[in-house]
Amino acid sequence: MILLEVCANSIMSAMAAQEGGAQRVELCADLNEGGTTPSPGQISIAREKLHIKLYVLIRPRGSDFLYSDIEFKTMLADVQYCIDVGCDGIVTGILKADGTVDKERCTQLVQLAKQAGLGATFHRAFDMCVDQFQALEDIIDMGFERVLTSGGRSTAIEGSRAIAELVKKADGRISIMAGSGVAEINVADLILFTGVKEIHGTLLTRVKSKMQYNNDHIVMGSNYGDEYAYEVTSVDRVRNVLFKANEKPF
Repeated sequence: MILLEVCANSIMSAMAAQEGGAQRVELCADLNEGGTTPSPGQISIAREKLHIKLYVLIRPRGSDFLYSDIEFKTMLADVQYCIDVGCDGIVTGILKADGTVDKERCTQLVQLAKQAGLGATFHRAFDMCVDQFQALEDIIDMGFERVLTSGGRSTAIEGSRAIAELVKKADGRISIMAGSGVAEINVADLILFTGVKEIHGTLLTRVKSKMQYNNDHIVMGSNYGDEYAYEVTSVDRVRNVLFKANEKPF
């Protein structure tokens, strides 16, 4: 059985992931920034609504993964909040300026989570490392459960060869979870090429606003487009990806 984790940008997306059959949710905000830590309200209400596993992204901002002392202190506080409200795990990662894993800080985050019974995933900061094989060994040593990766490329399909090598290198010591660009059309090939047992995707669909009045003379955000539409995870897409992922080839 292939496990599907949905990267949920809202409580609505998290609930859609659950309804579609996903086994785990990674709750985050600001997908256009690559994901940041969601609000306390989002986390606590998601915990109330979900019976599947809830992991929360611990990332104070977009851009790189090199954080200041204040940002790291914020990350520790966010992990503690996740513990307090009963989340199942965290998703995080910190790098040094030279592209290596910041083992000292990551270890503090992982140990704080693990001491309270939470799991930990190292996210796609891994794809920005200078040496993925060394980073993998560091992440295993620190006690992470899994690595989320696209193989150092923009999409998991593009990085499938590297992901397959990471699966072999991991040799069952840690789970390699493929993510980025995972969809109905490519998930079966991705699993076949790489040998991963876990996949990760947003599986979004665009939803029109129910607003009756629209002000067409203003742009509220930095992304130009329809101000009266938003993206949410699709129940049908989740079901379809799970079906394709677990369909037996002839």
